[in-house]
Amino acid sequence: MAKKYLVGLDIGSSSVKACLVDAESGATAASAFYPKTEAPIISVRTGWAEQEPQMWWENMKLALREVMTEAGAKGEEVAAIGISYQMHGLVCVDKDLNPLRPAIIWCDSRAVPYGERAFSELGEEKCLSHLLNSPGNFTAAKLAWVKENEPDLYNRIYKIMLPGDYIAMRLSGTVNTTVGGLSEGMLWDFKENTPARFLTEYYGFGESLLPDIVPTFSVQSEVSQAAAEELGLKAGIPISYRAGDQPNNAVSLNVFNPGEIASTAGTSGVVYGVLGEVNYDQRSRVNTFAHVNHQADLTRLGVLLCINGTGILNAWIRRTVAPEGISYADMNVMMEKIPVGSEGVSVIPFGNGAERVLENRETGCSIHGLNFNKHSKAHIMRAAQEGIVFSFCYGMEIMQQMGMDIHKIHAGKANMFLSPIFRDTLASVSGAAIELYETDGSVGAAKGAGMGCGLYKDNNEAFATLKKLAVIEPDEAKRSEYLAAYARWKEMLQKEACL
Repeated sequence: MAKKYLVGLDIGSSSVKACLVDAESGATAASAFYPKTEAPIISVRTGWAEQEPQMWWENMKLALREVMTEAGAKGEEVAAIGISYQMHGLVCVDKDLNPLRPAIIWCDSRAVPYGERAFSELGEEKCLSHLLNSPGNFTAAKLAWVKENEPDLYNRIYKIMLPGDYIAMRLSGTVNTTVGGLSEGMLWDFKENTPARFLTEYYGFGESLLPDIVPTFSVQSEVSQAAAEELGLKAGIPISYRAGDQPNNAVSLNVFNPGEIASTAGTSGVVYGVLGEVNYDQRSRVNTFAHVNHQADLTRLGVLLCINGTGILNAWIRRTVAPEGISYADMNVMMEKIPVGSEGVSVIPFGNGAERVLENRETGCSIHGLNFNKHSKAHIMRAAQEGIVFSFCYGMEIMQQMGMDIHKIHAGKANMFLSPIFRDTLASVSGAAIELYETDGSVGAAKGAGMGCGLYKDNNEAFATLKKLAVIEPDEAKRSEYLAAYARWKEMLQKEACL
């Protein structure tokens, strides 16, 4: 039987990753990323962040070529392509589908005043009940900035796209997007189940600027003859899945159902949970988007919590508090000698800028309860990891207030999830079991493509071979100690942040 491969592309701001998945076995045949050093971000002014869409395409070509060569795969053996991408970006193209300017990417903050003004003038209740978020600094607000500050360029725009839409367009020559894509740009009205006309009319955008809408799991377009020749593929390969990086991370961990959580804990931390009813946080402390399997008659929303001070705090502790030259594994050994709750030491971990979960307050990081006669470096080290977990749990309480019943956390075995202290504390405070897996975003995109083109009948078949590495259950014997430490931490936070 002829081999069938699925291609997964992950268009990040640091690099573009490609992987090749054997469709039958579900195994990853090859993966690669480019550039090998971090991709440049153009920052002409403070707070600006742009990238050239052509750079994504060139790096995608290099990564794709490497995986095809490494696996010895032929272009005609590729059955489908799936795309994951950095969220909230803005790509503007003309009628020839050429970019008119560099893409304004997710971490660019120039559009904040445009979103805040819309939130105020349209009304908070109107925006939250229809968009499920403040217009904020998302794609619609970025386009409003272009309209006001680059009017000649704005008048030449044929279509706007997200980064993943652009790559799909380069592959196929077809311009389209998904409901999930529109929702992450604040361009989808959940109440009307249509593009957000009240917001586009407020900003003065023509709805014709928006791409056509296609289902997330479907044959959205096909590889064109021109792209096939450029990439060494076969014309007609379906592009059958597309999602932003955080929803796609949940996909890669097989998170599709209400109450399931996908979490990452690198430099910053993310908790992404699936909600089965339309709801929003009235204080806009978390973001809510359409999840990959959301439909008009099947509500599946992704609630996104981001904590800035996660792995960056643990790294700071290692550099400045831990004994010189110590490894993270050695830190874990030292911390295990300290009891739950760090004998009264609490660390507020928010030292990496303003935190959305604190309504954009910037509290800084602080240490509480130190006793010079009792506490050691190991106490501070453990309290820091506990503080990171407590910040996750604080955000998860907001999700629960929105109606989410959290019973399981899926995560890749990487970064902070390598720490037993971190894992045990998170399981025991949240009361949710943690399942650790071996996967990444490009693999999720590949398997999503398999679902979209019909090779897999559903997510359970697509992820049947997802390798579960470990399960961490809550420590019921010590759960009261964990909860007491969390309660003490919350009391400190409320004083610090004036909540």
